[in-house]
Amino acid sequence: MQIRTTKNAGFTLVEIMIVVAIIGMLAAIAIPNFVSARNKAQATTCVNNLRIIDDAKALWALEARKSSGDTPTGADLQSFIGRGSAGQLPSCPNDSASSFATSYSPNQVDQQTVCNIGGANTSYPHKLP
Repeated sequence: MQIRTTKNAGFTLVEIMIVVAIIGMLAAIAIPNFVSARNKAQATTCVNNLRIIDDAKALWALEARKSSGDTPTGADLQSFIGRGSAGQLPSCPNDSASSFATSYSPNQVDQQTVCNIGGANTSYPHKLP
């Protein structure tokens, strides 16, 4: 007499549920950290753009012999930002329009440039220290 043994290879429902639960817990921990890192990187990029714009304002005022009360336009600053006269002006990474005019307010030469998109009420404000 011959005994037949059947081997059912595969995973049980409980094993699959445990694996899915572990993956879900890891995702719950990782996703907020990724979002936070992205927001921080966008704020850092915007602050660096603000520094570049402020430096360009100072160079524009010096070269064009402007006073500290004058306000430059984007076209005035374009050649001083280092992208050439035909280059694109920087924009805030959070700006859906991706334009200089909607992202930044250059203000007067003696005032800091302001980001119109990432305000001070966010966890990573877009402003110069």
